[in-house]
Amino acid sequence: MAGATARPGAMGGIGGFGGLFDLAAAGYSDPILVAATDGVGTKLRIAIETGRHRTVGIDLVAMCVNDLVVGGAEPLFFLDYFGTGRLEPHVAAEVVEGIAEGCRRAGCALIGGETAELPGLYAAGDYDLAGFAVGAAERGRVLTGEAVAPGDIVLGLASDGLHSNGFSLVRMLCADAGIGWDEPAPFDPARPLGEALLTPTRIYVRSVLAALNRNEGAGGIGALAHITGGGLTGNIPRVLPPGLGVDLDGGAWPIPPVFGWLRETGRLDPAEMARTFNCGLGMVAIAAPDAAGDAEARLRERGETVARIGTVVPRDAGAPAVRIAGWEDRWRA
Repeated sequence: MAGATARPGAMGGIGGFGGLFDLAAAGYSDPILVAATDGVGTKLRIAIETGRHRTVGIDLVAMCVNDLVVGGAEPLFFLDYFGTGRLEPHVAAEVVEGIAEGCRRAGCALIGGETAELPGLYAAGDYDLAGFAVGAAERGRVLTGEAVAPGDIVLGLASDGLHSNGFSLVRMLCADAGIGWDEPAPFDPARPLGEALLTPTRIYVRSVLAALNRNEGAGGIGALAHITGGGLTGNIPRVLPPGLGVDLDGGAWPIPPVFGWLRETGRLDPAEMARTFNCGLGMVAIAAPDAAGDAEARLRERGETVARIGTVVPRDAGAPAVRIAGWEDRWRA
């Protein structure tokens, strides 16, 4: 499975004490390295309790490589950590199958990792995952958000559901509702609840890199935000220069049914939804007005569902960095 992820620059195979990668063979002349590490969180609990392990590996890769690409970096290689009390080979194989699939989707090589048996630390059947990704961008091509200016267009890229955040709350709400993992999902009756909640995190790498390359030297995308823990209101400000905020149109994009069900079941405040979940947007791109159309077209060509969701605006000290017009009304509707 690891061999199937080979790409230019990958050297040797797995099993050694370290993985090798040749940046020159990958086509870089003056690269800046970018690194990211992440996990899957308590979404793993659902995988363990349902015996469905094939998708959490995709989540693991996605959470790392989507963070890399917001800096304009191409993910090059990936390593994983799998910790458990007692190794069950078929479970580990399913997890690695998902990791390899995630790497193929992201175009990066799986060059190694660590499998640790830690008896007494994990309960029977439990395991944890961590991932480590390294990417590169040519010097001068790293996205820092410094180019973002008032009037820039905010584009939202659709998510594939919950992705990998907010699952402690999700599991609590499912338990309170008394719905088992094998029962039909209230928001998707054609699938069992556990399977629906395990829909893997979307990987945006290839589409975003294509949009960035098209706009090289012509303004283009000035910033990207991966919408993970912290939701819309916590992640977009991370890529904005001081003194700027965004005004979003809360009715500009479709919200998948799972979020409406969670909101109703937990009687969650709309503001809490915006700071906990992606609410249908897994990635946000900010582009100059004269380049937004081209960026949007390139993203659509690569299979993304894209909506113009707002604009960049000046922000007074103490004012919220993200304002969502009509957000309360959207959830009441």
